Amino acid sequence: MKTQYAVIDNIEVPIENERNLLELIRKAHIELPTFCYHSEISVYGACRMCMVEVQGRGIVPACSTPVSDGMVVTTSTKQIREMRKMIIELLLANHDQNCTSCPKSGDCKLQRIAQKLGISKVRFKRRDEFPEPDLSSVAIYRDPAKCILCGDCVRVCREIQSIGVMDFANRGAKAFVTPCFNKGIGEVDCVNCGQCVKVCPVGALTPRRQIDEVWNAIHDKSKKVVVQIAPAVRVAIGENFGFDPGEATTGQLVTALRMMGFDKVYDTSFAADVTVIEEGNEFLARLEKGEKLPQFTSCCPAWIKFAEQYYPELLPNISSCRSPQQMFGALCKDILTKDMKISREDLVVVSIMPCTAKKYEADRAEFSVNGNKDVDYVLTTQELALMIKERGIDFGRLEIGAFDMPFGFKSGAAVIFGTSGGVSEAVLRYAADAVGGEAFTEYKDLRADSGVKITEVTVGGKVLRLAVVSGLANARELIKRIKSGEESFDLVEVMACCGGCINGGGQPISDDAASVKARAKGLYDNDKMLQVHSSQENPYMQKMYSEDLNKHKAHELLHTKYIVRK
Repeated sequence: MKTQYAVIDNIEVPIENERNLLELIRKAHIELPTFCYHSEISVYGACRMCMVEVQGRGIVPACSTPVSDGMVVTTSTKQIREMRKMIIELLLANHDQNCTSCPKSGDCKLQRIAQKLGISKVRFKRRDEFPEPDLSSVAIYRDPAKCILCGDCVRVCREIQSIGVMDFANRGAKAFVTPCFNKGIGEVDCVNCGQCVKVCPVGALTPRRQIDEVWNAIHDKSKKVVVQIAPAVRVAIGENFGFDPGEATTGQLVTALRMMGFDKVYDTSFAADVTVIEEGNEFLARLEKGEKLPQFTSCCPAWIKFAEQYYPELLPNISSCRSPQQMFGALCKDILTKDMKISREDLVVVSIMPCTAKKYEADRAEFSVNGNKDVDYVLTTQELALMIKERGIDFGRLEIGAFDMPFGFKSGAAVIFGTSGGVSEAVLRYAADAVGGEAFTEYKDLRADSGVKITEVTVGGKVLRLAVVSGLANARELIKRIKSGEESFDLVEVMACCGGCINGGGQPISDDAASVKARAKGLYDNDKMLQVHSSQENPYMQKMYSEDLNKHKAHELLHTKYIVRK
């Protein structure tokens, strides 16, 4: 079959599987500016920044134009350049330009494109009044004054998460994006996943920061401040400092946190090993009784809130295990306070998470004792990067540091929690050993390369049917098939973010889908490099169970109940 070509800026570019002209232009290493184009959500064509000239057709939007053999495309003419500059100036005129105090400053597409186009003056009259910020959510900060009406948040919430808590209101110059009835985002059915934060090109949606609170705790000499690092953070934070996506910077991260003043630096993966034991035992017990199957995983707080809101009838099927973050906080506040001989109030537990929903989770009333939270503060990967820069630390040149023990040791099974399919694989590694004494094996069929992955695995002579799903719209469709009897499973893993925590709303923002795959590979490579690969082999965890956790106490500290929110 003859290869088809398009001519882009006088260069022949072969046409392969590109969905539109924008993808073909990017393949030619020409970066057109866009605000509203994301490969995982529908083409919207709202911003008009990707306009190009096609011979015989005139000026067209590249994002919504199909490619065809023989196309002759010019990506920059005098007219196109002037159009782009005018669009940016109009956006700036309608935009709160307090850029230096904006959470997105330095990482804002509007700022970046304006600089590239050489805009030094806005010719249009600036808007006089701006709406107040929305502070109703503990996870997401919404500033309508920064919104550029690209619609990215509307589409990702509706299409990827099937929730649709925001939409356009009014028309023309009075149009704006808002939750229903102009309520706060924390007052509607938002599950705090942060995918809207991930796609927002400006400072209209950002993680709700707790940077000042954490610095205050560190500088308070009466407090002991410990920090836990989630698996997905170590393969992403380096992107803020020039490392490639997926490159593990665990050692530099530990050193940076010590330099910042944290008293102990621990690994959330230790608690993930505990989660495997608790969730694995729960799964085996259900399997033996044939009750409350399928068991759904409980590590993702956005999924938990989604189930509480829309599928309360499934709550008995969700594992009662707390997430690793909350297990870690409960164990720290119980065990470390005794070892350090201090009160709960004098121990501050900080989490570094890839996820905005973890902020909401830490704030849930059931995860506190007499008003004192198990996890006091949650920082996203983005927030930690800002703190490291504020502290003046040259991250790329740091010596490698090691986690503190006992909560710094982990198995490879715990590390892969950060990617879709990792929780299921970790539980199976444990179950295969517990039931049949089977040697360690990698369950690569569970490693999700799509929104839904269904597979069968034999454990102890029994065939188990498992589903791994990421993206809540995919979860909704799978649940529909389960409830109709069309599908049946023994274990279902659900992550709200496509690809799992590596693609969380608090991670460094990247338009390249390959970055997420590279982060997943980084976690699996990390698993291979560790001394042990199954959670039950973690010696520090074994010691904790034998010395500090009887059955009653384990249930009290490591399990939870859910709330019907329908």
